[in-house]
Amino acid sequence: MRIITVGGYNEVGKNMTAVDLGEDAIIFDAGFFLPPIVELEESERVYSEKKFRSIGAIPDDLVLDKLGLRDKVRAIIPSHAHLDHIGAIPYVAQRYNADIIGTPFTIEVLKSILKDEKIFLKNKLRVVQPNSFCYVQGKNKRYKVDFINITHSTIHMSLLALHTPQGIVLYSNDFKLDNSPIMGKKPNYEKMKEISKEGVKVLICDSLYSGDPRKTASEKVAKALLEEVLLTTSNEGKGLIVTTFSSHIARLKSIVEFGKKLNRKIVFLGRSLNKYVGAAARVDMCPFRKDIELATYRRQLERKLEQINKRRSEYMVVCTGHQGEPGSILDRLSRKKLPFQFNNNDHVVFSSSVIPTKVNIENREELDSRLKKRNVRIFNNIHVSGHGGQEDIRDFINIINPEHIIPAHGGYDKTKPMMELGKELGYKEKFLHLAKNAQIFEF
Repeated sequence: MRIITVGGYNEVGKNMTAVDLGEDAIIFDAGFFLPPIVELEESERVYSEKKFRSIGAIPDDLVLDKLGLRDKVRAIIPSHAHLDHIGAIPYVAQRYNADIIGTPFTIEVLKSILKDEKIFLKNKLRVVQPNSFCYVQGKNKRYKVDFINITHSTIHMSLLALHTPQGIVLYSNDFKLDNSPIMGKKPNYEKMKEISKEGVKVLICDSLYSGDPRKTASEKVAKALLEEVLLTTSNEGKGLIVTTFSSHIARLKSIVEFGKKLNRKIVFLGRSLNKYVGAAARVDMCPFRKDIELATYRRQLERKLEQINKRRSEYMVVCTGHQGEPGSILDRLSRKKLPFQFNNNDHVVFSSSVIPTKVNIENREELDSRLKKRNVRIFNNIHVSGHGGQEDIRDFINIINPEHIIPAHGGYDKTKPMMELGKELGYKEKFLHLAKNAQIFEF
C-alpha cells in the first residue's frame, strides 16, 4: 500500500491524499488553496481548471498521472463541505472514472457549487449518512469505508476509515472533540474504539493546532460568547450586523436564536449564505430556515438594505465578509457601495477568527480601519475553533492507537509539532512521517 500526499502538506488548504492499493486507488478530499483565489482581480474571476492550476489554487494531482494511478482511481471521498476540502472537485473530478462519495450536506453543497459554476460532472454522486459506511468497488475486490461522525465547524463531518488488506487507513482532516455540539451528534467514540481494535495501520491527522497546548472549547462556548455580546451589550436603536463562516450552520443557529430574543427581524445577505443555508435546508439540517429572510441577488439585496437603513433597530443582518474578502457584503458596506450607511455606535460582531494568511490579515486590517472611521463598535473573535488543539489530538491518538502517523493540514510549522507530540506518546521516529506535497509513503 502506498499513500501519496498530493496537497495540504505544504500549506493550509489544497487538501488531497491518495491511497494506492495496487490495482485500485482512492482519493480523500480535493480542496482549494484560498489565498491565490482571494487575490484574483474581479476581472480575472473566470474560473477554470487551467486558471486554478496556473495560480496554484488546486492540488497538483498530475503527480498521480506520473505514477500511473489516474485510471485506477475508483472513488473521490471528501471528508466535509469546506472549500479547502471540496473546492477543487468540480475542476479535477472529470479526470477520473470515479464516484464522488460524501455525507448529505457535503454532497448538497457540492451540487450547489456545480450549479453556480455551470459545471456538469459525469462522476456519480453518492450519499452516505454519518455513522454509516459504503463499499467502493475495485477491479477485483471491494473496499469498505466507514464514515465516522466527528465534530468540526460545519455539519456532517466524518472521519474516513478505509479498510484495506494491510489494515485501516484513517483520514481525519479536520476535527475537534466536542461532546456538547449545538447541532448534530457528538463524536462516535465507540466506533473509534472498534476500528482501533481492528488495527489502524496509518492515521492521516489534522495537525493545524498540534503545537498549541490547549483543549479546543465546545461550540456551546461560542454560543455563550454570542449571548454575552448580543444580549448584554446595549444595542437598542442601533444597527446590528453579525458576520461568520457561511458553512457554520450551528453558529448561524445560535445567532438566529439570539436575534429572535432581541425581537429583531433576521436577514441573511449574500450568495454564499444562501448556498450553505439552502444545502442545510435540503438535508433537513436547518431548523432556523423559517425564522430568517434571505436576500441574494443584487436588486433584492439593495432593496432590503434600503429598508434596513431606515429602520435599523428592527433588524439584525447576518452577512459575509469576516475575513475582509474583497467583494463580500461587509467589505462593500464599509466602502459605501451598498445603500446602508453606518451610524455612530452601530454594532458589528465578528463571530470568527482571522485565518492567518498574509492576504486575510491585510484585508481584515483594512476593513477594521474603514469601520473605525465610521465610528462603529467592533466585537471581535466571538468564536471557538473547529480544530482540535494539542490535548484533543493527544486524546484522539490514544483512542485510535495507530501504527503509523502522517501529520497533515499545513506546512512544517503545523506538522512538526505533531511529530514531537507523537514522540511524547511513545512513537519511534520510523512510525512518524513528516510529509510535504507529492511524497510517496509505502506501507
